[in-house]
Amino acid sequence: MKSVRSMAVSLAAVLSLTAGIAGCSGGNSAKDNGAPANAAGNSNSSANAAPGGGYVLGEQPLEFSFYGHYDWYTMPNWGEDLSTQWIKDNKKVNVVPISSGGNAKQKLSTMIVSGQLPDVIWTERGADVEQLRQAGALVPFDDYLDKYPNLKKWAGEETLNMLRSEDGKLYQFPNWYTTQPNGNTGYMVNKKIYNALGAPSLETTEDLYNYLLQVKQKYPDVVPLEVGQGAEGIDVLSSAFAENRPYQYSAKSMMAVPNGSGLTSVFTDPAFRESLVYANKLFQDRLISQDAFTQTREQVEQKIITGKAAVYAASSPTEFGAIGNSLLEAEDPEAGYIMVWPVHKEGLDKNKIFPGSYNRLGWNVSVITTAAKDPEAIFAFLDWFTGPEGQRIIMWGPEGKYWEGTDEEGAPLFTDAFTTDTKGRDELMNATVNLQWNGNTVYVDNSKMKFESTLPENKKSWETKWQSEITWKTQYDTTEFVNLAPAGDSQEGIISQSVSEIYEKARAQAVMNAGSEAEVLAILDKADKDAQAVGYADLLAFKTRKWQENLSKLK
Repeated sequence: MKSVRSMAVSLAAVLSLTAGIAGCSGGNSAKDNGAPANAAGNSNSSANAAPGGGYVLGEQPLEFSFYGHYDWYTMPNWGEDLSTQWIKDNKKVNVVPISSGGNAKQKLSTMIVSGQLPDVIWTERGADVEQLRQAGALVPFDDYLDKYPNLKKWAGEETLNMLRSEDGKLYQFPNWYTTQPNGNTGYMVNKKIYNALGAPSLETTEDLYNYLLQVKQKYPDVVPLEVGQGAEGIDVLSSAFAENRPYQYSAKSMMAVPNGSGLTSVFTDPAFRESLVYANKLFQDRLISQDAFTQTREQVEQKIITGKAAVYAASSPTEFGAIGNSLLEAEDPEAGYIMVWPVHKEGLDKNKIFPGSYNRLGWNVSVITTAAKDPEAIFAFLDWFTGPEGQRIIMWGPEGKYWEGTDEEGAPLFTDAFTTDTKGRDELMNATVNLQWNGNTVYVDNSKMKFESTLPENKKSWETKWQSEITWKTQYDTTEFVNLAPAGDSQEGIISQSVSEIYEKARAQAVMNAGSEAEVLAILDKADKDAQAVGYADLLAFKTRKWQENLSKLK
């Protein structure tokens, strides 16, 4: 679910937004602006008001349009699965999808220019949301927070403050926000191959290299180290060469490394440089896929689920690993996958190695536009959706089949069917994965872990086992580095695009083309020089200012 595509709003569309706003707000009907009518009526309608002044879901029908601003996203039809059918029947809520048609940028631009904004937009947070906000297209949530308490309770004031805009108001409803570690980044190992080779130590980068050589010699049809689509596993390796350093620092999304009170060049960062020297050696010795930078997601998946990789390093290796483990174990009880503690350079503290990261703001956000006839009613639904009841239903279906009642902390009491009817349970959960717009990480994870702790070892979820034992313990809190990206049409945004191109070219050349350590470092030195020539220092200064602003909010 978290294979995020980048969100962009064209400058022309944003400049046209002011004209389009008039057609999205005021007295225009939902029909006029292309969105479905909100049967709940206007936001001040007394018919929607509870005695305490808040909107009560289920008293009146509520219908609103929803647009997922991603090329890859197609919203499942609301009401065609057990969970949303229950919501439709019991809460009288209907959500009407608006598709991006595979071209999200163009679709949103068209809606803005024509004055036909959807009621809700689900998208990446950051500069582009701010452009919509500055144009007056978004509804603030501040007046709703105390009336509808779930978001405020579960996300917390600090997280909400990080989401506030420059005017001090909150416009973004976060998805998969958290107050505790989560994430799956790390190293997965083919169990049968590992045991056949004597289960050697895999603690250091030297251990890993020697193990991969053994795999290459004994299993010529297996990829010793699979690094995933876009060779993201090479970025993951950078975490092995410095303490308290998640790979996010050297990834394309950030390309900046904290050094004192400033963010500095990734190209001159010792850990990044050493990791590419190491990756180059692995590539030259044919210990990683020779098409690592061009292979497709489907090609990676096939290698993992068929057991054709000895080690898999990725941002979420458990995604394919859970499927592969199940398939391989079904054929051979000795087969499958395990995870190992993140590898580290000799001399470093293994307990300070963090291959992955998480941030308290989570993944993306929902914003309510001025096109909505009853924004408070929509917020009331989103707030219910992120609360315990909404999360139980969208994750595990209506009460009765897979859970029955709750404990004193509101966690679901799972039934026997939850562990015996795994096919039906998984089908239900897969049907709603693209409808989880307001995920509450702490509630869901704690409910899951509480239940897993009651099960015998052979009944526990493979993914949950490794999350609890390794991955959640080795993810670094990078909340302070959110929202560093500049707007795409700003001067810094243009610089960022140029630096990104330099970064991608240098990273691939350093791994695939360099014939020695000196050549790897020379490529990175040239990349830094080229990046500085297009304004990298200005970009780093911008990112540093945003970082320092974040730190002031987190104090």
